[in-house]
Amino acid sequence: MAERERLHRQLTVDRRVLVVIDHVTSLAQVRGLVPVTPDVLLLVVVSGPPLLLEVERVALPPLSDRYAKQMVRKVAGPENAARVKAELPGLLARCQGNPFALHTEARLLAAGASAGAGAEAVASDRGAEAWQHHPVRATARQASLRLDPEAVRLCRLTALGGWPSVSAGLAAAAAGLDEERAARMLAEAADAELLERLPDLRYRFRPEVRRQLAEAASEYGVQECSDAVARVLDALLDRVLRAAHAALPASWRTEPAPEGSTGPAGEADGIAVLAAEVANVVHAVSVAEEHRRITTALRLARALWPLQLKAGHWDDVLPALRAAARCAEENEADARMTGALNFQLAHCLGELGRWEQAGRAARAAVTYERAARHLRGEASSVELLGLLYLNRWLHEEAYERFVEAESIYRRITSGQERQEGAADLPRALALVERHQGRALRGMGRYDDSRRLLERTAEFSGGTAERPAEPYNRARALTDLAETLHEAGDHGEALKRIADAEALLTPAAAPHLRYLAGLRRRREAAAR
Repeated sequence: MAERERLHRQLTVDRRVLVVIDHVTSLAQVRGLVPVTPDVLLLVVVSGPPLLLEVERVALPPLSDRYAKQMVRKVAGPENAARVKAELPGLLARCQGNPFALHTEARLLAAGASAGAGAEAVASDRGAEAWQHHPVRATARQASLRLDPEAVRLCRLTALGGWPSVSAGLAAAAAGLDEERAARMLAEAADAELLERLPDLRYRFRPEVRRQLAEAASEYGVQECSDAVARVLDALLDRVLRAAHAALPASWRTEPAPEGSTGPAGEADGIAVLAAEVANVVHAVSVAEEHRRITTALRLARALWPLQLKAGHWDDVLPALRAAARCAEENEADARMTGALNFQLAHCLGELGRWEQAGRAARAAVTYERAARHLRGEASSVELLGLLYLNRWLHEEAYERFVEAESIYRRITSGQERQEGAADLPRALALVERHQGRALRGMGRYDDSRRLLERTAEFSGGTAERPAEPYNRARALTDLAETLHEAGDHGEALKRIADAEALLTPAAAPHLRYLAGLRRRREAAAR
């Protein structure tokens, strides 16, 4: 999101621009887009409570009868509008100038219905008075009456969670149906305008429609409503755990994939699934906590690790990590889980340049992991503290933390028995050596830096017994290119950049962009 905001600034600088953002649901979506120049006007469209933002609030008035008639004629067609000309005043009165209600009524006319069909349908459901109070809710009720009762039940139960987007899998879980039937019902509901279509076969509810459907779901009973939300949480957790494992199978920070059905095929597919579901996962953390599904809330947040590590979705995942770390501490969750969540939070804050907050979270992670006597987690958290120093150009302090982390890692096998994490030790030591090499480069010790980075790159290339790690090899080669350039070997640096680019998939977009910039700088220096 930070990069999108920078692009927005570049595109609007020195221009007179009107920017309209529709369907805004949170302050975070627009905070970074607030103009800083008088020639850019930002118009934010919000349904529901206003945002806590210093803005001039403009209430959107209903359409006048003149424009309402124009909209009906445009959607229904001139012939259909003329056919029910005598009934149009009643239609306009019912819709009260609401564009959504007018559009839905006009689509009914286009399908051959009379202008009173909507009112008759609602009246038959004892809801005629709804037109007088809220035309959107009445229109949602009307649309529901045009669907099969099972499809209505699916929409109502799916609406309960307030999910930012709805897929066939999520809806199937809510209603307890198979995914194929759920997909068919969602398409029918979208045709009836209970849902809006999104890319990739996903949907969303308009806020007021969702509220009407969720309230109507109460007729199924408290237990059924609670069970529907629980089924969605379980299905979402299963989906993102599989995706996280596919995206980062060698990391101990991702859980093993659940048994049963298959998940994404590999790294790129896993990242794509996490990116598609990230808004739902962020929301689900709060929903799970509200339903006292504390473990579910924490596991959902942990599953976002590959997305923040490999794809740079730091702004997207930050709310979930803040909520999960707080939830873990308040509910006195397992110390290892609390440490892991604080680690993720520190990493995310560090990538966003919020150094003080990141340092606090990293130190909390060290404390919790140490309390849990989890050497691997403690060493990794100390290593993260070093990375925070490194990103602030404090190379000597960073190097000290990396050396400390290495000493903790080596304690894993120093006891009478091999401790947890021993199998991962070679990989962990290779990664911490990579960071030591980066710090040594900043200290001007290029030969030592090159030696460590070459060793890390070789390790990540794999052997007959150990699989290669293309992503980590690409990172090591990138660092090696930096060292070679600073040591004056520009040609060799460009070769390492090319090697790194060849190893990365499109899912590693932030790193590919970094390599592109690095190449431009190195090519300029080599001339």
